[in-house]
Amino acid sequence: MSRSGEPDADELFGDEDDVAAAPERRRRRRRGPLKRLLVGLGVLTVVLALAVATGGWFLTNRYAGNIDRVENVFAGIDPQQRPAPSTPTTQTTADPVTFLLVGSDTRAEIVDGEIPDARSDAIMIARLSGDRQHVQVVSIPRDSWVDIPGYGMNKINASYAFGGPSLLIQTVENLTGVRIDHFAAISFNGLISMTDQLGGVDVQVAETTQNGPYTFTAGLNHLDGDMARWYVGQRYDLPGGDFDRVKRQQNYLRAMFGKLFAAGTFNSPGQIDSVLRAVTSSIAVDDSLSNGGLLELALSARSLTPGGMDFFTAPVLGTGMEGAASVVYLDQTTGDRMWGYLQTDSLGQNAAEFADESLPATPR
Repeated sequence: MSRSGEPDADELFGDEDDVAAAPERRRRRRRGPLKRLLVGLGVLTVVLALAVATGGWFLTNRYAGNIDRVENVFAGIDPQQRPAPSTPTTQTTADPVTFLLVGSDTRAEIVDGEIPDARSDAIMIARLSGDRQHVQVVSIPRDSWVDIPGYGMNKINASYAFGGPSLLIQTVENLTGVRIDHFAAISFNGLISMTDQLGGVDVQVAETTQNGPYTFTAGLNHLDGDMARWYVGQRYDLPGGDFDRVKRQQNYLRAMFGKLFAAGTFNSPGQIDSVLRAVTSSIAVDDSLSNGGLLELALSARSLTPGGMDFFTAPVLGTGMEGAASVVYLDQTTGDRMWGYLQTDSLGQNAAEFADESLPATPR
């Protein structure tokens, strides 16, 4: 039992010594075989088994309860000015769920339900499909030149600085016509620190580049945590600059998600526990999403696999200058088509139309 009174991972799954315990002991404590079974399964299967074994109490308190909350994200947004809820084109068992993800190089520290000195290094829309089999992630370049309600034209990143999550949500909804259901702030540093716990991740690199103390050679690269930090942070000396940095962020997330589901990744219940706690401690979500709601959402997505994830970047016309600022001009025509598919839960089925905006198998 932990100091907080919660059972720890070994209490749920059995101690390491249980694997070699005598048959009489195994008959008294049947957790050892369960533990060995779970070690060979994907992390979401482990989550499900925990939920079944504990009625969700362990998950809710140990994992979902580890996630910070951002207060009043939607309170200041006029409901009459918001897009309509999603309208799936096919019959599904559940409504799609759309998150606005903001990634930064530091953990989103929550003080009285607010994120002080808010800034965003990455802005992504993540849509979990109604059938819970697919996720589409669309990155919006942080220098995109857009209309910010009440402030006029500026970089989309400025909306977060001007008015925090609420103004960023309004700006994104006005831009895309896609209704945002939930907000999440993610620390890339927090997620990257998990890389070592996973034994590193593998990414493909198109061309040899160097950033900081590391050289990323063309081909397969095995990244530990520190290497991953330099990999996702590089934008100089990449042909696409910030666009290639976005692709690297997506490529890292794709590789990490794949590693979580790969056979043989986990060799102990303690490792599973530490990874889940690292993930949850790197995330803050809006306060309309309860711990129970998080658990329900996770369980509903239990059949999702890495093959069901698609990554895109918002369509871009090019770059230019607005005063002294370098900005990105979005392609409204192609963008409207992409956002329309996203709103109707059909972007995955029409992904072939956006080959130029899709994450390639081997980004720079």
